[in-house]
Amino acid sequence: MVYMVIITLLISFVFCCYFFGNKNGLPTNWPLVGMLPALLKNAHRINDFMIEVMEKSDMIFQIKGPWCTNMNLLLTVDPANIYHVSSKKFGNYGKGAKLNEILEPLGDGILNTDSNIWLFHRNVAQSFTNHPKFHQLLVNTTFQKVESGLIPILDHVCKDGIEIDLHDVFSRFMYDVMSIIMMDHDPSSLTVELPNFPLLKAVPSMEKVGISRHVVPTCIWKFQRWLNVGEEKRLKQETKIVDDFIYECIDRKKEKILIQGASSSSKDIDNEVSHVDLLTLLILDENKNTKSLVIQNNDKFLRDTITNFFLAGGETTSVALGWFFYLLSKNPRVLQKIKEELNTIMIPLKDQKNNIDRFLRNFKEVSNKLIYLHATICEVLRLYPSVAFTSHTPVEPDILPSGHLVNPNMQIIFNLYAMGRMKSIWGDDCNEFKPERFISEGNVIKHEPSYKYSVFSGGPRSCIGKQMVFIQMKIVAAIVIQNYHIQVKQHDHVPDSSFILHMKDEFKVKVFRSQ
Repeated sequence: MVYMVIITLLISFVFCCYFFGNKNGLPTNWPLVGMLPALLKNAHRINDFMIEVMEKSDMIFQIKGPWCTNMNLLLTVDPANIYHVSSKKFGNYGKGAKLNEILEPLGDGILNTDSNIWLFHRNVAQSFTNHPKFHQLLVNTTFQKVESGLIPILDHVCKDGIEIDLHDVFSRFMYDVMSIIMMDHDPSSLTVELPNFPLLKAVPSMEKVGISRHVVPTCIWKFQRWLNVGEEKRLKQETKIVDDFIYECIDRKKEKILIQGASSSSKDIDNEVSHVDLLTLLILDENKNTKSLVIQNNDKFLRDTITNFFLAGGETTSVALGWFFYLLSKNPRVLQKIKEELNTIMIPLKDQKNNIDRFLRNFKEVSNKLIYLHATICEVLRLYPSVAFTSHTPVEPDILPSGHLVNPNMQIIFNLYAMGRMKSIWGDDCNEFKPERFISEGNVIKHEPSYKYSVFSGGPRSCIGKQMVFIQMKIVAAIVIQNYHIQVKQHDHVPDSSFILHMKDEFKVKVFRSQ
């Protein structure tokens, strides 16, 4: 009887907290439950809620969780704080043990590790992207997948007049491309039949559970994991799907290398573009430090490395492509300017069949001339950054430029979605879609500092794959815009609550051939 009274009182208290918050619009730190009621109340619109909080709190706000949790988040979009953490005092800030625990399905990869392990992964990424054949592999693979996968699908829906989920198409496109680049394996998910490909749902589902682990008390989600119920059960299932796919690719690659023999190592990699995949380089790397680490961690090391690069490269670009075409559908003026720029530089697809080699050889030169397209991609990522937020933990206590004291028990969250919509950073027109803000006099790209435009991070952790994103998006955008008209069915799309900024609903479109 006493327990029932206590439970009733607690539920009533949470109910009151839910509906009677701080009148200034900021979350109230209630006894026992902290700010959890405000978070639950706004869970369905968490991205817009964070914008409101940042606007009303002078770009920094501390989130406190229930008393029984260790939720202690400091949200900030203040450029001075971001520069301090990501660059000036970089050595005092890492991802931290808590984030590593939350993102444990990713293993020990570049996204959630610190110190020597992170540095090793970064060196691996730099070595891979700096390989003399990498740029050629990237351009060739992307264009070939456009030609063999994307164009046939678009032609098919044009002919039959049917709707298609463009986000699903771009996800398949990037999974195929990244799988070829990372593991020399084409899963062929991008075909007219749109075959079932479990990774398409598994990876986004893993991301969502990662978000919920930030909010749900650690003891609760660990108990769910132990019982194998709820979201933790789903996470286990989705992780197995990803693991099965990647471990199968690892086994296939090792068998292929074994058959080829020792003569197929570094010499063949230098001569065969098709072999310049990350997995091959990791397995055959003759550097002593790398070799010992691979042997020590065996397939688990390879799995963690590939999983992280797969997520960092594939998911982010496919999401960016979806938001790109969504914003173009709402801004015909921008679309027309891109078309005009392309018409002065590019060859339409129908006239390009016999000029593919020329197109690929001159892609770098052509790409550098696409100033307005480049600026448009920058503007898309400002409003819809592929990564919604980043997390940082102090190693030692510190004082931020804003005057806030931080300690190792806190997580500092950079909300990149809110940052791109701050009037104090981008001006009164921050919510307008204006690629011109990234073009300076003389028609050259205006480069914003990373502490203001943080979509590719900054400092030593700046995104190594930044140029990959622009190359792949320019190839897809140029060919699709020149040859097709995308008609969006639903004109208002909002982002989902996830680490990667997916659309909440399907991106249904109709496709027509350009006249």
